[in-house]
Amino acid sequence: MSSIRLRLLKWLIAPILLINLAGGGLVYMLAWTPAQLAFDQSLAEAAASLGARLSDGGGQLQLDLPALAEAVLRSDDSDSLYFAVYDGAGRQIAGDRDLPLPAPGAASNGQQLYDGVRQQQAVRILVLPWSLPARADKAPASRARIVVARTLRQRQQIQQATLRALLLLEGLFAAASIGLVWFGVSNGLLPLQRLRTDLNRREGDQLAPLALADLPHELEPVVHAFNGLLEKVGAGAQARQQFLANVAHQLRTPLAGLKTQLEWLGARQSEAESAQSVQLMLATTERMIRQTNQLLALARAEPEHFEKTRLEPVALHSLIEQSVQLFVELASRKQIDLGFELQPLIVQGDRFLLRDLIDNLIDNAIRYTPPGGSVTVSCVPQAGQPGRSSGGMLVVEDSGPGIPPERREQVFSRFVRLDDRSSGSGLGLAIVRDIATVHGAECRIGDASTGQGARFSIIFP
Repeated sequence: MSSIRLRLLKWLIAPILLINLAGGGLVYMLAWTPAQLAFDQSLAEAAASLGARLSDGGGQLQLDLPALAEAVLRSDDSDSLYFAVYDGAGRQIAGDRDLPLPAPGAASNGQQLYDGVRQQQAVRILVLPWSLPARADKAPASRARIVVARTLRQRQQIQQATLRALLLLEGLFAAASIGLVWFGVSNGLLPLQRLRTDLNRREGDQLAPLALADLPHELEPVVHAFNGLLEKVGAGAQARQQFLANVAHQLRTPLAGLKTQLEWLGARQSEAESAQSVQLMLATTERMIRQTNQLLALARAEPEHFEKTRLEPVALHSLIEQSVQLFVELASRKQIDLGFELQPLIVQGDRFLLRDLIDNLIDNAIRYTPPGGSVTVSCVPQAGQPGRSSGGMLVVEDSGPGIPPERREQVFSRFVRLDDRSSGSGLGLAIVRDIATVHGAECRIGDASTGQGARFSIIFP
């Protein structure tokens, strides 16, 4: 998965670490090279002090080095110092044996520095050509070669101390650099985080444009494009709602007229077969009207297309009273006692969707209640100020077969029916759930208070 944060960190931290590594190497060289030169200079000074004690006695080189002076020369707490003096013919006239000499053929007319091993110890060796002052008898000046060697313990200690200090500093600098880069990238991405938080807080029906205040210049084109998309989605949702309203009007009017004509024709039909056909057509028309109304209500109640700006204070008890009157005739045909117990209840809602919710609950209860049963509709408010929106509960109880607990959640799905005897389409309770969802209400199913039947409760916040 691509990440802007990881990409920025990769392209910032990796070069910084490489630069720190290169800088650490350069600092190491700048710190160690002068120390190396200082150690080599001490070897040159030791060789020069030995050369100062050379003399030419009767054409033969001699080294005048008292034991005390030699002890001072060799004294060192960390390293051991070795030396050897050779005459012009290559004969050793003083000093230690077995000192590593330059390779044969190496230039011998200048100072030489090289590394070697003496008695299994690494040493740094300096070879210094030395010329004695000319003698009074004008004989040629005598030449000598002085070899001085010192072990590397002190050099290695200083080298390791320098390396440890440098690694510590480089580690601190690298950690500080990574921390600063991480903080900078995180701080730079905060506007994206705020934008994501704003979008996550929105409900699916909130199509208001995103605010452009305090927005970085780089994000403005993205937010402008997103606001344009929201505007198009809002326009599409509005056009869809207008289309549904037009469809509802265009379908309901001819269907209602067709039903009226069939009722008129059935009342004047004397032949049994014709009357039965008219009754079948009338039943089919009623079912078509019901299913058309349910499909339109379902489309209007879809949460992703619902606009909460349509919510307004609605007297729920008045809507229930109006809806119950429409089902009196249907209940009478099945000999069902349809009653209501209403208390004043005002909720924030869409009047038409709440009417669909109530109609579907009552219709569902009457359809599943056997003849001779009862259906009761009631609403109870919560504590609130009179005349203002308050929470409450809409309850529809019936004396039908009830709903098993394991199937109570399933009945809210679309096109689900508990049995094949019902003529419904399985959309009524799905409509109820969607309408309750867009109103922030909760649907519950339980047993009727009489112990026989189902109890549907819609709890408004």
